[in-house]
Parts: sequence; structure tokens; C-alpha cells
Amino acid sequence: MKLFFRKTGEGQPILILHGVFGSSDNWFSISKMIAEKGYAVYAIDARNHGQSPRSEDFSYELMADDLNEFIEDNQLEKPVIIGHSMGGKTVMHFAMKYPDKYSKLIVVDIAPKFYPSHHGHIIQGLNSIDLSTLTNRNEADVQLSKYVTNAGEKQFLLKNLYRTEDGKFDWRINLPVLSREIYQIGGDFTDAKEVTAPTLFLRGSESGYIYDEDIPVIRDIFPNAIVQTIEGAGHWVQAEKPAEFVAAVLDFIS
Repeated sequence: MKLFFRKTGEGQPILILHGVFGSSDNWFSISKMIAEKGYAVYAIDARNHGQSPRSEDFSYELMADDLNEFIEDNQLEKPVIIGHSMGGKTVMHFAMKYPDKYSKLIVVDIAPKFYPSHHGHIIQGLNSIDLSTLTNRNEADVQLSKYVTNAGEKQFLLKNLYRTEDGKFDWRINLPVLSREIYQIGGDFTDAKEVTAPTLFLRGSESGYIYDEDIPVIRDIFPNAIVQTIEGAGHWVQAEKPAEFVAAVLDFIS
């Protein structure tokens, strides 16, 4: 699958993979901050997200294959690969399947373990919005508020709503497929292979995604892993503490 991407800067290639319901657009500011230090940053839309193609097929194995195709199509040599949440799991699957295609890995606030599905309220809320009768974004906000109360989370989700050329509204995510496959996004690593490449696991101190007891599991698979905590950040580490996030990334890469 030919993935949509946004490139910023020139230099050593760095690829960024967003989380579920996200897109490359969420990483514009971070990409610019990293690129200013002499890197070519490729923020990529996953399949069924953003402006990348839609497909009824959706799995981490396929997203790892998509990433490999992207690297080959763009003739990138040993990029650094960053992935947040769902993107982090894609990075881990990719690292196991294509061990010679990257130099370093950065996995943001996700561990190589199973996560029970906790996006039910989001799926319900998004599906409750009737796009055929929607006349403005405020109506969508009001409807989604019945399911999602956090203002920042609502804003993040509604960035997927856009007007088509005929003036109607549509989603930039493949909502039917994500609704169907949401359980497997938290999927386990049933056939994990050891990854010896330098790997940074970045977690937020206020997030519940990587606990101290997960660190031995991480190092079983990633023996050369560093686990670093950014204080005061939740799951969206890069959005909540952008300066600290970029500093940690640049320090690890250099």
C-alpha cells in the first residue's frame, strides 16, 4: 500500500508513525522541531487513517509490510523509526520482521504486551454522529460530548472530520473497519523475536501504558532497550511535553 506522508527537512531519515485515530498532521510541530536539527522527518499516515488508502484488511503484520514498502519506495537507508501507541506496536512488529531495515527505534508509551480494548466509548461516539445530516462541526462536538468528555481528546478525534468537495462531511479514518478491528489494536506478541537494535521506550509518568513491571518484558525482547520517563506527561507524551520529548529523541539519536 502506498502511504501518504509529509516530509520536513533534509538529512538522516526519521520516520514517525501515529497512534489509532491519529494522522501525520498531529506530528507537524514535532516534525519541524526535529527537522531543524538536521534531519529528514517523514510523518506517515497508516492505512485507514488520514490520507492513506482505505482497506478492509487491517493488522499489524500488514502495517509492518506497508512500512517496509514505504522505506523501499523512498530508497531510505537505515532510518530511525518512531512510533506512538498503535504506531509503536507497528514499529515493534516491523523490527522483528525486517531486522536489517533500520538503525534505531523509538517506541512511545506502549509495551510489547496485550492491552484490553478501552476505546469503546470513542467508537460509540464517532458512530453516533450522523454525517448525512451534519451541518457544522459544533453539532459533531455536541454529539461526541455525550461519549467523550475530555476536551483535548474530543479535539484530537474531531480533527478527522472534514468537508468533502460537495460540501458534506466525512471521516479521514475508515471508521467501519476500525470499529470492527479495535480489539486487535491492543493485540499481544504471540511469536516475538529478539530485537537487538538500540531502542528507546519513552513513557509518560502519568500514563498507565508502561508500568515498572513491564520493563523486564520489554528487555526480554529488546535487550538493548532504554526505558525513559518524561515527568508530567500522560499517554500523548509528544503533545503534552513536546520540548522534553524532542530533547529525549535527539539525545538518543545522536
